[in-house]
Amino acid sequence: MNKNMCHISKNPGRTKTMNFFAVGGEDEQGNPGRLTVLDMPGYGHKSRAEWGEEIMKYLIGRKQLVRTFVLIDSMHGLKRSDESLLQALRENAISHQIVLSKVDRILFPKGRDPTHQMLLRNATALQQTAGSIRAKLDAMNVAGPKPLGEILACSTAASLERGKWLGINNLRWAVLSATGLNEIRKQPMLLNADRVHDVASETMPETTKYR
Repeated sequence: MNKNMCHISKNPGRTKTMNFFAVGGEDEQGNPGRLTVLDMPGYGHKSRAEWGEEIMKYLIGRKQLVRTFVLIDSMHGLKRSDESLLQALRENAISHQIVLSKVDRILFPKGRDPTHQMLLRNATALQQTAGSIRAKLDAMNVAGPKPLGEILACSTAASLERGKWLGINNLRWAVLSATGLNEIRKQPMLLNADRVHDVASETMPETTKYR
């Protein structure tokens, strides 16, 4: 998304409001955007209790909501705040999927260009992180639907090909699939945390450039 439209910051708590983005042009009734993407404030460090209350009110009461994507920092795994949110989503039967963010910190530690063997080893570490998260989710004694689909992995700090950030196209595809708009687009090769090692082994060259 254009950075002039969607501002980002390295400092926690930068997003303080619910920000709606209409995507895809007008629908059959002339309403703007065939789908709406909503960026919400975080619920971790620098968050506020009142933000969480308003966010849950929205998630529970919004009938048009088709899926909530929960971003988990791949370097920290599931924190208590993450577990609390995921528990609330399940208890309220809110459709959700997990996305591991900042995976470049595992795949490309310290921003270096890894050798092919190092990349495979780091990919295994990412798989183990995803496996640990999935095991915790399966062990939750909570009624309600579990997270949908595979655990996705993405980064906006690294790419295997210039201009194509790791896993971002797969996240976009998951959004399209959730809304039923995937039928008009060709499915990309999925980069998910569960089989990222296989993807690395099959497709990545002997040396991979960190960008």
